[in-house]
Amino acid sequence: MKYSAFLVLCSVGGLAIFSSTIAKNPVLPILAQTLGANPATIGAIAAASTLTGILVSFPAGLLSDYWGRKPLLLLAGVVFCSAPLAYLLVSTPGELALVRVYHGRATAILGPVAMAYVADLAPTRRGERLGWYSSFTLGGRAIAPIVGGLLLTISTWQAVYVVCAIAGILALLGMKLLPNQTYGTNRQREARQNLSLNRMAISKIFYNRTILITSLVEAAQFGAFGAVEAFLPLYALSVGIDKAAVGLVFSSQVGVKVLARPLMGRISDRHGRKRQIILGLLLTSVSTFLFYQTKAVFLLILISAVFGLGIAIASAATSALVADLAPANSRGTALGIMSAIMDIGQASGPILLGILLMYTSYQISFSVVSGLLLATAVLFTLTATETSAKSEV
Repeated sequence: MKYSAFLVLCSVGGLAIFSSTIAKNPVLPILAQTLGANPATIGAIAAASTLTGILVSFPAGLLSDYWGRKPLLLLAGVVFCSAPLAYLLVSTPGELALVRVYHGRATAILGPVAMAYVADLAPTRRGERLGWYSSFTLGGRAIAPIVGGLLLTISTWQAVYVVCAIAGILALLGMKLLPNQTYGTNRQREARQNLSLNRMAISKIFYNRTILITSLVEAAQFGAFGAVEAFLPLYALSVGIDKAAVGLVFSSQVGVKVLARPLMGRISDRHGRKRQIILGLLLTSVSTFLFYQTKAVFLLILISAVFGLGIAIASAATSALVADLAPANSRGTALGIMSAIMDIGQASGPILLGILLMYTSYQISFSVVSGLLLATAVLFTLTATETSAKSEV
C-alpha cells in the first residue's frame, strides 16, 4: 500500500506542478506585458502566487498534522482545477495579480503537505524518496515550458490555460485515489489530541537554528529561481531568441533537476546533507552570475543546466534535513515553515530584480542575486561548522 500510494503521490505531484508551471512559464510575463505591465509590475505579478505561499504553507502543514494529508491535498486540487479558468477573464495587470494570488494557494498547500506525506511513507531512504517525488514534479516543470512555448507559437495564450486546467483536473482525480493516512504511533495520536505537546514541538522547530538556516538556503535558491523564471524570457526575446527556444532554455534546467534529484537524495542519505547543500549553493551562485553574460542560445541552455544542477544538489538535501530534524508529530509543520520561508525568497527574487532592472542592467542585477547566494553559502557553512563543533563537545 505504501509503495502504490507513493507512486500515486508522485504522479499527482507531476501533474499539479505541470499545471502550475505552464500557467506562468513562459506565458505569464508575456501576457503581463501585453496587458501593459512594466518590469516592476511584472515582477510583482510573478511573485503574487508565491506571496500567498508565505501565508498558507505553514498553516497547511500544521493542519495536515492534525487532519491528515489527504484532505489538504484535495483542497489544493480544487484550486488547481479552477484557477486556470480565471486567467481567461483577465483584462488588466491588477486582475492578473489577483488570479496569481488565488492560484498560489494550490502550490502553497501541495508543497509542504506532499513532502510530509512522502516523509511519512519513507522512514528510511528519506532523501532518495523525496528526490524521486521531486523528480516527478520537476518532470512536470520541465515539460511545461516546452508545451507552453509551442502553444504560444501555434496558437493563443488562452490555449495554454485550457491545457493548464486539464492537468489540474487530472491531478485532483489522482488525489482522490490516495489512501486516508493514519497516524501509527501512540505519540502521534496523543499529539493530535494534546495542544500543549504540539506547541512544544512547534517551539522546538522555531528554536532549531539548523532548520531555520536550511530554510533560508531554500529561500535564497528559489529567490534566484523566481528571478530567472520571471525575467529570463524577456531577456531572451530582447536579444532575438524565439519563444520555442526560450522553453528549451528552461527545460534544460529542469531536465537536469529531474535526472539529478534521486541520485543527489541517495548521496545525501549515505554521505550527509550539509556539504551537499554548500556545493549546490556555490554552483547556483556562479551560474546566476553567468546568465546575462551571453546572448547565444547554446550557452544559455548550458548555463541553465548548471543552474538546475546546483538547485538539485542542494534541495535534495534541504527538505530531507528538515524532515530528519523535525519531531515526528510535527513534520508537516516543520516543512510548512520551510516552505513559507522559501516562498518569501521566491517572492522577493522577482520583485528585487524588477526594481533593480528599473535602474540598472541585467548584468548588474543578476550579479546582486549571485552575491546573495554566495553570502547564504557562507552563512550556512558557519552554522554547520558551529553545530558540528557543539555536537562533538
